[in-house]
Amino acid sequence: MDEATFATWSLRICLSGLILFLVFIVYDLGKKSQAGKWGMFVLFLVLGLGVLGFLGKEILIGFLIK
Repeated sequence: MDEATFATWSLRICLSGLILFLVFIVYDLGKKSQAGKWGMFVLFLVLGLGVLGFLGKEILIGFLIK
């Protein structure tokens, strides 16, 4: 396995783990602060938009390179 392949797989695996950990952190933060349904929705919406922005950037870069 060359370095580029290892870096690609490492990024995908570690970033997925980080995103799952962030979901847990936001959920725990919402529960401890008693945010309610609307507060939890806003917290997860903001986290989801950040993740979608990152994924959209990667997809756009993939299309532009090909």
